[in-house]
Amino acid sequence: MSKETFIVVGLGNPGDKYAHTRHNVGFDVTEKLEKQLNITLNKAKFSGMLTETDVDGNRLVICRPQTFMNLSGDCVGQLLSWYKVPLDHLMVIYDDIDLPAGKLRIRKSGSAGTHNGMRSIIANVPGQDFPRIRVGVGKCPEDWQLVDWVLSRYRTREEQQDMDHAFDLAADCVLDWIRSGIEHAMQTYNGKK
Repeated sequence: MSKETFIVVGLGNPGDKYAHTRHNVGFDVTEKLEKQLNITLNKAKFSGMLTETDVDGNRLVICRPQTFMNLSGDCVGQLLSWYKVPLDHLMVIYDDIDLPAGKLRIRKSGSAGTHNGMRSIIANVPGQDFPRIRVGVGKCPEDWQLVDWVLSRYRTREEQQDMDHAFDLAADCVLDWIRSGIEHAMQTYNGKK
């Protein structure tokens, strides 16, 4: 069997100011992947930080765009163009305010919804038929502005622990997708919390 290339992109905003905020769950999941695979994202290329590693004989490219969320598609478009992978070999991980905090939703395609990072990606790649893992960050409280909510950090130790668990599950889901395909990953991880 020939070696295949898979690309995993975790969405977020670069810089310490945004580290570990609700909008940066994609970055947090890729950090879990780094720990699991004992690697470091150490190459600055394609408007992102990335590295390549081997998973069961396949090449895995893990990337965190450094463009800020609303321009994530610049980075992802460059990655797809360089590695020449089919769209279904791209996995994007991002936050979802419509899911309860810590809940996962895995899909093999779909629209961007209200997520500006996903809108940017779909505008820069040939379609929307690529897998994605959405990690719930909870609904915006009524007395909050949405931008303040997604750029806020977790408020309690319990909430942080729940989210850490979700990041671990999402990282496991990525590896399951590479090893067993998107249908298996969806059946195994959808709705997990």
